[in-house]
Amino acid sequence: MTTFPDNLRPSEPNGPSILQKERTNSQVSVAEIGNHLYAHNGFLARQSRVLAILLEEPLFSKSQQPQLSRIDRFKLAVARGKLIRRLQDVHQWSLEDYKMAHYLVDEPTPYHLHMQMFRTTILEQASDAQKALWLPKIESWDIIGAYAQTELGHGSNVQGIELQARWDPNERGFVLHSPTLTASKWWNGSLGRMANHAVVMARLLLPQPAGGYVSQGPQAFIVQVRDLKTHLPLDGVIIGDIGAKYGYNTMDNAYMLFNNFRIPHSALLCRYVHLDPNTGVFTKPERPMTVYGSMTNVRANIVHDAGLALARAVTVAVRYTAVRQQFRDRDSPDPNSSELSVLDYPTVQVRILPLLAAAFALHYTGRAMYESYHRAREEIEQGNFQGLAHMHSLSSGLKSLCTAMTADGIEVCRRSMGGHGFGGGSGLIQLNNDYMAKTTVEGDNWMITQQSASYLIKKMALAVKTLDNPSTDEMDAQFKTFLKHRGEARTFDILGNDEDICASFQWKATSQAYEVYNERVVKKKRWNDILLQLHHLSQAHAQLFLVKTFFDSLSSCRDMSPPVRGVLLDLFRLLALTIMKSESYDFLRFGAASPACLDALPARIQCLMAQIRPHAVNLVDAWMIPDYLLDSALGRSDGRVYEDLFNRAHRLNPLNKMTFNPNYRDDEIVKGTQDSGLAILSKI
Repeated sequence: MTTFPDNLRPSEPNGPSILQKERTNSQVSVAEIGNHLYAHNGFLARQSRVLAILLEEPLFSKSQQPQLSRIDRFKLAVARGKLIRRLQDVHQWSLEDYKMAHYLVDEPTPYHLHMQMFRTTILEQASDAQKALWLPKIESWDIIGAYAQTELGHGSNVQGIELQARWDPNERGFVLHSPTLTASKWWNGSLGRMANHAVVMARLLLPQPAGGYVSQGPQAFIVQVRDLKTHLPLDGVIIGDIGAKYGYNTMDNAYMLFNNFRIPHSALLCRYVHLDPNTGVFTKPERPMTVYGSMTNVRANIVHDAGLALARAVTVAVRYTAVRQQFRDRDSPDPNSSELSVLDYPTVQVRILPLLAAAFALHYTGRAMYESYHRAREEIEQGNFQGLAHMHSLSSGLKSLCTAMTADGIEVCRRSMGGHGFGGGSGLIQLNNDYMAKTTVEGDNWMITQQSASYLIKKMALAVKTLDNPSTDEMDAQFKTFLKHRGEARTFDILGNDEDICASFQWKATSQAYEVYNERVVKKKRWNDILLQLHHLSQAHAQLFLVKTFFDSLSSCRDMSPPVRGVLLDLFRLLALTIMKSESYDFLRFGAASPACLDALPARIQCLMAQIRPHAVNLVDAWMIPDYLLDSALGRSDGRVYEDLFNRAHRLNPLNKMTFNPNYRDDEIVKGTQDSGLAILSKI
């Protein structure tokens, strides 16, 4: 039956006509940029193929999921995880197809860690014999695994974990034991309710002839924690879900304790370590850092995914602020002029357009990081460990920078959209809440930058020591060039030369490395006293990588049309100069930018935004993010913002289907039911 609202339409100009005008007025090709972004891995074809299959399945409808309780969302996530795996069997999906389905459904299912850290750790840390045993079970999902490293008392400090793995020479096995409450495993995804196996990081303790034990540091063990038939925890294992969180509430993050739980000698993952079961002699890896390969893999993936996450938020913000019109131009001579699109206000542009630029930069950086990681893994498999320390440092610094940029950027996008950005129709609630986890997963974003800074100090110390020797790698050459010329005056044309922008970032970052080297190595300052400088050092080098990779990616692409190349270079300049403006003091004190150039930055940034503004909608369209994934009334590709917002409130909101009893004298909550406050609580 037709009701009054069914015949109402938004006032003109409406969303579809506004977006159509935005798209038509830009000469930038959406298809060209999209193919440029995704040409390397068949992403768009895979997205289209997998999305068509998902849309046929009612279970993947997102229309009601915001209304569900945490328990029901978790149950739904389990059902969806199972269906995705069944679809993989039916359609013979590759691993990349499977990952695409998860990306589009857009929730961390309770199976996520099984195919991520659990599988990756077995691939990287298990011996050939162990892989032959375990990988078929993992690939077939005959077992479900998780990765248990972080504890209640220790996260970033892996060396501080307390769980013990005592070697028992009589039984030729290990005894896992949690000696304290803080030794409880904590935060381990997919383990709280779903996994029956886990890779467990524990402190290996070897008995001594004179009594007592000596620690060999954290080692990885593959451990069965639940019965494969009953799915109940095995005797000696206490395990459960830690409860509701800011986000990731479709993931069963776990706690787990062991009470003198025995595991066999074969549980020790022994690709790089070996414990002789007859003699009890333990052989450590050539490079201890190889044990932490799974963390480096996770950080590389996090960096790789940051660009797409930010692109989603920016797509919503750009489309909505283009459609949303508020107030007329105060200086227009026409008293009947149309209201301005919110995106026409520089106060909105300065928040959104640098984030649009950042999404592109993060994309190129993530791709470079992904390739660098896999190249380093190939070298390790061939016995070459030279790039491992660099890879670990790079992944730590970039993980900190990129996740902070994306998490902060999502929230900036939400705020820039005003009141509707706070509502459920924004499409940013789950994205915002879930992405906050990335800034702390695998280590607090400030703490892990110490790993990057430590490496940079060592590289600078080596460059100082071997200044007259040939350079061994790109960073060594960079540092030695700086050392030989640091007393000379430098001039960088950051307003007129793109290469000088990169050179300016490099000079600043290298100067900071030398300054911190001088504080720590020469002046012998305590590590804790220079922690702030260490963090800024890591950030500077991560920013350098981000900016330089952006520029190099554009420079190496020779087949771009002039309009596309021009607007992408403007995005590069906008991002770099925005960062430079925010860190102008350090650019000035290290001689990486002149006072006159820094004074001119605000005007230059506003000019760049004006040049980018006409192409903003086409630039976000180029990411080709499906409406199904955005799940946003504000960011709809067809611009039907207000129709969708009203539909979600008027027709889809289950709360509006209930008639409530407002009389405070009655316990009844909903008319015609027996619900009361206590009755509701009793259902939990």
